[in-house]
Amino acid sequence: MRVAIDSGPLSSGHSVRGIGAHTKELIKSLKLETDDSNIKIDAFDFQKEGTRLDKEKYDVIHFTVFNPFFISIPLVKPKNTKFILTIHDLIPLIYPEHYKPGVRGKLKFLVNKLLIKKNVDAVVTISETSKKDICRFLGVNPKKVYVNYLAPRAIFNNIPSHLNESYKLPDKFVLYVGDVNYNKNIPVLIKACKIAKVPLVIVGKQALDIEDRGIDLRTLNGPMDFARYLFGKPHPELAHYDDLLNEFRNNKKIIRLGFVADHDLAVIYKMATVYCQPSLYEGFGLPVLEAFAAGTPVVASKTQSLVEIAEGGALFSDPRDPNDFAEKIEEITNDKVLRDKLIKKGLDIAKNFSWKKTAKQTLEIYAKV
Repeated sequence: MRVAIDSGPLSSGHSVRGIGAHTKELIKSLKLETDDSNIKIDAFDFQKEGTRLDKEKYDVIHFTVFNPFFISIPLVKPKNTKFILTIHDLIPLIYPEHYKPGVRGKLKFLVNKLLIKKNVDAVVTISETSKKDICRFLGVNPKKVYVNYLAPRAIFNNIPSHLNESYKLPDKFVLYVGDVNYNKNIPVLIKACKIAKVPLVIVGKQALDIEDRGIDLRTLNGPMDFARYLFGKPHPELAHYDDLLNEFRNNKKIIRLGFVADHDLAVIYKMATVYCQPSLYEGFGLPVLEAFAAGTPVVASKTQSLVEIAEGGALFSDPRDPNDFAEKIEEITNDKVLRDKLIKKGLDIAKNFSWKKTAKQTLEIYAKV
């Protein structure tokens, strides 16, 4: 069996996000699992080397990224070839008031639905929560959707003992890793940390680059963007940025580290007093699992996918209530027995997830189609 898998997320904006981590670890693990088999894995960027899909014969072509408002798979499918599509989540469809597609985006969404129905042989997703959304929003037959969980990266199996000296972190702090999009619900976490009187450390490129995301002439993509620019209205997806910027600039208890290499990131996880995932919605919530693997107690929003992944190992809070989050942070900070109990449960949960298992289940999907 010859398989082509899209490595595009490794060289795009996704490279420092969960999709990039997923793609990187999956490709690496697939190659390890197929070393001595008759399955050949070719990983390359479909956008840059798309002609290879036409020139070479593949039994399976695996598309690793999906945006409902951009055409995500080819209009024409090669004969005797199976298409696999990974859909991590459908957040833009769940919060349409914050991710407005415009007329072109709506048309492309309809085309995507038709292409998935006609050309895609299997959809792979990362949680039962995302599977329900895919079936509901895209009209996909549930039998065609396979749930295949993510896993902590290898560095969390043997966390280094030292941290780069340039990171000057407080003795106690709440950690958050990820973007600062609307669904991440960062304003609630900021309020919770103020109430609990604990510094907040944010790891992620987007939080550090937020100053450059304002609406100006360089960022205008269409007539609606131009109208917003003229009338001083922010893009709905960026409407919460002004408040975040104000907090980031004026709150000395918020430390933004930007992108952090895996070696240091694992150490920072381990150093954190609490890891918090305040999201209104997640397709999976990989940082929660990596916090478990690092031996760090977790407070997470009581939302479907986070409960699905972390139930029994984390404290859950109302994502709309900063006081609830603050109470949970204080409980973990002040109660050593509870803290030790959560750390043990988290470590046990993390052991159930591995990239080897993810790769094996992916190969089973390839074989089935």
